[in-house]
Amino acid sequence: MTIHDLAARLRGLPPSLGPVRLIAVDGHAGSGKSTFAGRLAHALGGAPVLHLDDIASHEQLFAWTGRLLTQVIEPLARGEDALYAPYDWRARAFGAPRRLPAAPVVLFEGVGAGRRALRPHLARLLWMELPRQESWARGRRRDGAEQQEFWDGWTAAERAHFAADPSRPHADLLVLQRPEGYEVLPGPGAPPAAGPDVTQGDGPSPMW
Repeated sequence: MTIHDLAARLRGLPPSLGPVRLIAVDGHAGSGKSTFAGRLAHALGGAPVLHLDDIASHEQLFAWTGRLLTQVIEPLARGEDALYAPYDWRARAFGAPRRLPAAPVVLFEGVGAGRRALRPHLARLLWMELPRQESWARGRRRDGAEQQEFWDGWTAAERAHFAADPSRPHADLLVLQRPEGYEVLPGPGAPPAAGPDVTQGDGPSPMW
């Protein structure tokens, strides 16, 4: 299954939030969620992507559910574009409102995208299948030495979040990054009938 096959399957799902098919890409920090979501959005013809880093903040690494529901979920459920205030991690302040269109498919990506409060609104939950220690090591290398103290606090917070509200057991699909691209497999939360026809690898399309 190529990324274009996956995009076609997602477009063919029934709406899950007003007119929107809401797709979550969850996984540990550093697991490659942003990159994968960007490629999937491109295959979907430019689907809007909400990065949950824009919703979280230093003071609320994971306690952002209420703000997301008010600013994003409720407007999309009414078929309206959402307006949310993105967080600036350097300035430690929320910025000017940003629009998120009520498109046919909207992607949420970030740690906690598949949390309990959001799952009723999702058409599909995808999980980046990379162990947390490997994910965190990649994230630390990416962000450099100046962010090591932040990462120490983050990993503790992420452990606590997933201990209380795990996403992976509810994932419809698992996304594995391979040297030649990505492989998509049925997840623990997939209905039995959905399994066999999504187990193919990347095939001749190594770019994804």
